[in-house]
Amino acid sequence: QVQLVESGGGLVQAGGSLRLSCVASGRTFSSYDMGWFRQAPGKEREFVAFISFTGARTYYGDSVKDRFTVSRVNAENTMFLQMNSLNPEDTAVYYCARLRGRRHYSADDYNAWGQGTQVTVSS
Repeated sequence: QVQLVESGGGLVQAGGSLRLSCVASGRTFSSYDMGWFRQAPGKEREFVAFISFTGARTYYGDSVKDRFTVSRVNAENTMFLQMNSLNPEDTAVYYCARLRGRRHYSADDYNAWGQGTQVTVSS
């Protein structure tokens, strides 16, 4: 079973940027489609971004489109989420996950999750 570890969260002012990382264990990372989700207190887990196993395809949630960029370096078993123009509504725990189903936007179709990293954006 793959293990995923996120890092890079923290406290940032509105308008600032953060870069999250997700490191995967094992030697098959390059064959996985991957995603980022986030969950704010009292809210459901929300789709943020998807990247195909080669990196050729990416999709974003409407609330982060044009501000966030997902990328990966398969040789380093690492996926990234560059977050720009952050606002307080982006405050949440961010999770990386491995897709096993067909719906890249649905948390139900992911079967391996990291522990999450907290992102807090102050106004």
